[in-house]
Amino acid sequence: MKKIKYIAELCQNHNGREKNLDEMLDRCVRSGADYVKLQYIFSKSLAFRPIFETGFVKGNKVLSIKRPYKSEFNRLKNIELKNKVYEKFVTKCEKLGVKPMITCFSRDNINTLYNMGYKDIKVASYDCSSFEMIREMSNKFDNIVMSTGATYLDEISKSCEILMKSKKNFSLLHCVTIYPTPINKINLKKIDYLKKKFNVPVGFSDHSESFNKKKNLASKLSIYFGAQLIERHITILPKDMSKDGKVSILPEDILEIKKFSKLKKNEQKIYLKDMYNFDIKHLKDKKLDLDLSHEELLNRHYYKGRFGSVLKNKRIVYNWDEVSLS
Repeated sequence: MKKIKYIAELCQNHNGREKNLDEMLDRCVRSGADYVKLQYIFSKSLAFRPIFETGFVKGNKVLSIKRPYKSEFNRLKNIELKNKVYEKFVTKCEKLGVKPMITCFSRDNINTLYNMGYKDIKVASYDCSSFEMIREMSNKFDNIVMSTGATYLDEISKSCEILMKSKKNFSLLHCVTIYPTPINKINLKKIDYLKKKFNVPVGFSDHSESFNKKKNLASKLSIYFGAQLIERHITILPKDMSKDGKVSILPEDILEIKKFSKLKKNEQKIYLKDMYNFDIKHLKDKKLDLDLSHEELLNRHYYKGRFGSVLKNKRIVYNWDEVSLS
């Protein structure tokens, strides 16, 4: 088996406290993470969209989720980190021998992150079709990791075309944007499909349920199916103390997953059967699914356009808008 790269996603599990951030970083490094990633996320970039104030239900079918602006704004405001913390994070990672990575959620922050010293950047699933944002990132950063969840195949193709023209290193992450993702919906055959179609490294962004006996199963299964990178949310807090807790594992779980990746394929198969009583045949027999489920479409509707660049006249420019920010 080829050596996998592990991206430890600290997301918002620091709860706005640098002390939590430092402990997560230290434990992730000791557990073998190759990248430790932050999210550059601010309440000021949150877009107000009336439909999500109440949601929309027709009959028994949810057509738009309910997630009011004010409560989400306050939640984000309470856990924001200062710019100096993001700057120090780069230096801390370099001293510890791990690569810092960051997710950018709005175009107006691209230059800021570049100037802070970040060289590796993540494109979130819901920006996989934000072509203007991807063009701008490709002009700045050395390495781009792009999640493909809740994105149509033609959109993924166009984004890959942009990145190929840039001649920068990039890789894809297969992702199912259901939180948490049930094992029977992780659709791991898509990893090989994306590899063959785009001829780039492909990994898996794991949002399966954590804090149970099978918390690392999806990541291990993805390795068996050929994932070259694993991204997973990391926490040091009880699962109910942060929004992402239900899909976040402990830093020490990274050791277990990387150890599994070093097994030969037949050994992995035996391990999965012995450890989890899981027959790999269940996933091998499932058809490749290139469609988006209703739940994924609901999340796409909310998260795509959740953030934007706020201009001086208070107008919001979305990440896909092909207009100047100046």
